[in-house]
Amino acid sequence: MGSSAEPAAAPTTTLGDVRVTAREVFGWQALRPAQEEAIAALLAGHDVLLVLPTGAGKSAVYQLPGLELDGPTVVVSPLIALQQDQVRSLLELGDEVAARAVSSAVPEGERRAALEAAAAGEVEFLFLAPEQLANEEVLDALRAARPSLVAVDEAHCVSVWGHDFRPEYLRVGERVDTLDPRPRVLALTATASPPVRDDVTRRLRLRDAVTIVRGFSRSNISLEVERAVEEDDKLRAVVERAVAEAEQARGRGNGIVYVATRRRTTELADTLAARGLRTTAYHGGMRRAERDEAQRRFTDGDVDVVVATSAFGMGIDKPDVRFVLHADVPDAPDSYYQEVGRAGRDGDEARGVLFFRPEDLGLRRFQTARVPERDDVLEVARTLRKEPTRRSALPRRLARLRTLVQDARALAGDAPPAKVADEALRLAEERRRMDTSRLEMMRGYAETSQCRRQYLLAYLGEELDEPCGRCDTCRGGSAAEHQVGGSDRPFEVGASVRHTEFGTGTVMGYEADDRVTVLFESQGYRTLSLEAVEQHGLLEPEGPA
Repeated sequence: MGSSAEPAAAPTTTLGDVRVTAREVFGWQALRPAQEEAIAALLAGHDVLLVLPTGAGKSAVYQLPGLELDGPTVVVSPLIALQQDQVRSLLELGDEVAARAVSSAVPEGERRAALEAAAAGEVEFLFLAPEQLANEEVLDALRAARPSLVAVDEAHCVSVWGHDFRPEYLRVGERVDTLDPRPRVLALTATASPPVRDDVTRRLRLRDAVTIVRGFSRSNISLEVERAVEEDDKLRAVVERAVAEAEQARGRGNGIVYVATRRRTTELADTLAARGLRTTAYHGGMRRAERDEAQRRFTDGDVDVVVATSAFGMGIDKPDVRFVLHADVPDAPDSYYQEVGRAGRDGDEARGVLFFRPEDLGLRRFQTARVPERDDVLEVARTLRKEPTRRSALPRRLARLRTLVQDARALAGDAPPAKVADEALRLAEERRRMDTSRLEMMRGYAETSQCRRQYLLAYLGEELDEPCGRCDTCRGGSAAEHQVGGSDRPFEVGASVRHTEFGTGTVMGYEADDRVTVLFESQGYRTLSLEAVEQHGLLEPEGPA
């Protein structure tokens, strides 16, 4: 009888086990509620999308289950420097925690040794850049390793609606699905509006997914907008404010000034240096060594302010950033929230200030992707089908279309070039509409009379019941005058609605006391007059929120 008995089931990992590991291995006396909720969902077999601000402990959500579950944990991250930091911190826990990284920065011998160790079951945490998952050698090693968990960091990069979309992320979900047994998937990001969250869930192919969103409010950051008529007036205001904030922050931290173009980073950094500040510039066109040095000086507190484009900041967890100034309007509230949220991560007082001229929106509109000509798209699609790996096969004038066509191919599969071109044009038009609508939402943030934090949180899908009392509109008194009470709302926030022209959408929030903002699936964000909505029946309930 003994020989026919079924083997005993493996013991089930509990949240209590995880708490013990947190104390004994990492020295953490308690987990935060969002961490516990996400870990419990993973242990129950769910995929999880976790949206938490940087510094709120997202890495613990894969590290702790990773040590408890059978099989290694694979961490997909676009940031090589962050991969290296995570590997280093895990190795410091002791010999029993084996962690390796595989990326373009790793020498070939180390890369092969890491894959062999993973296949042999000798690695607990394997960090990969997303493009590594397209390598069959890497996939073979993962199939042999049979990972129990795949964590996708900076998961908003997978979304075509995200402010930092990266096409190499599009195939991650497909690659994970080739693993047998399929591991649980944990998607991690610091900010994601509702359409981005939906896109991440769909493109990563999350199963039975639990979405956890916490910590958008960040009440220690005071939000302000300074308006100007002339460009020279705005730049003078930026310089004066940067000098004042840096002097006030000296000894307690430093700050960031974001600008729209690479040229403006060096120009403004030089201007601030002439005013006596220790400055550095940062943009994506700098050499890697220059970027690393600028980031090191900022992190070490060797500069009062870094003047940067949006390329600066992803993965940085510096607790004592005291101010973030935007000399130019960002392209969307998504990126604005992400960038402002780099301030005050230690919980102390911090400021986020946007300097705004309505004319600045023209530059951003010019920078948004335009819908290309079909003949050009078709030429690129045909070229890539014939020569998928040769960049030199593309004329320079068409090289900028390469990424768009690659995105379309990832969505359309192995379709003929004509269908790929049609998919690319559809994708380009959707992006154009969404980009335009998000830029209009940025205008709305700059010009609103209501509580700025309420406006920003509504865009991100989180409702703040009362004005924050900390932004400039609250302090000036206008926020209290432009509240929309619950009884005055024809639809609840989050309700599904249908517009006669724009189709289906989701109510995101109410602006001032006479407008409602709806995110339409095909049109992006639209702000509608409540009077027109009610008088003409423009919106009808579509179903439960």
